[in-house]
Amino acid sequence: MAKQKRKIAIACQGGGSQTAFTAGALKALFEAGFSEHYQLVSITGTSGGALCATLMWYAIAKNDPYLPKRMLDFWADNTAQSAAESQFNHYVVESIRAVNRGQMPQYNLSPYSPIMQIMASMSTSNLRKNFTDFRGLLEQHIDFAELQRLGPQPQLPALILGAAEVLTGTLAKFNSRTEAIRVEHILASCAVPNIFEAVEFDGKAYWDGLFSDNPPVDEVIKPEMVGLENLPEEVWVIKINPNGCSEVPKSPEAISDRRNELIGNMSLFQQLTSIRTLNELLLKDAFKPEFLASRGIQKPILLPKCLSSDEVRPYHIPFIEMSEEIQKTLDYESKLDRSKENIERLMADGEKQAQAFIVERIAALK
Repeated sequence: MAKQKRKIAIACQGGGSQTAFTAGALKALFEAGFSEHYQLVSITGTSGGALCATLMWYAIAKNDPYLPKRMLDFWADNTAQSAAESQFNHYVVESIRAVNRGQMPQYNLSPYSPIMQIMASMSTSNLRKNFTDFRGLLEQHIDFAELQRLGPQPQLPALILGAAEVLTGTLAKFNSRTEAIRVEHILASCAVPNIFEAVEFDGKAYWDGLFSDNPPVDEVIKPEMVGLENLPEEVWVIKINPNGCSEVPKSPEAISDRRNELIGNMSLFQQLTSIRTLNELLLKDAFKPEFLASRGIQKPILLPKCLSSDEVRPYHIPFIEMSEEIQKTLDYESKLDRSKENIERLMADGEKQAQAFIVERIAALK
């Protein structure tokens, strides 16, 4: 009799180009035997995490023999390739870095500004379309017309993407179980204010999901979101932003970077704290058995050690995080850096960290 696989939800935090780490981590998980021991029941993401999550989910939908290929092909296409692209990338990253260091004056231009649009058009005219047109790049790697024809996909692992609705200030969740995944969903989750225009469709306008939840986590334990059959036994978070820093930021650049990290982490920890509270109530028999049965809940979910309540139980660590040596070299501008060197070192670190993580998790199953 075949051994039942453990049900896993994977949540992918956002962080621009730094989510090349996520791509490397997902690659390593599936190369290291994830599918032999685990069943992926849902995958969520915000911003760059939403991008990686969607590409992996789409590979599952297409029954690709090597699941990470589409995601890796996308990242290769998104990386600066020619000398002109490398020069453009270097100019953009270093200009923003100089402004944040106070070495250059800051000019606040809206992405809606005609001047901004003309400058962007002129400076990218000799570059590949796939390097400058994010929507076009997405459509090259995902057949959204096909997804629209197929409609909701409740038979697949649930894909949930996070965004923020600008006009109402509410959280937005795009769910593959209830609607066809559209290119606008990914664009909405990745729409960083001051860089991209708000993504408008169906009478609403969206900004980066960083404002809502980075990434969506508590949704994966709600049967109305993922289905009773997709409730996980563990949630693994591929985490981009570090928890702490070695000293109080004082330079404009360091303050900006730390602020971005805190924004990216706070919503995550708020969600995990809520799940911890529910776990402790479950462990203390605070709910009626018939209510739990109606929700498909049989046992608590495993949570990060950093949020454990030792008097109740020792929770396992489900974070896959960057190595400390890589974290020390990153700043806010590296989230915009699409150079080959930056992307490859982040991806390599993601592979390394995820390989160690899954070896440990598989060993714990025995």
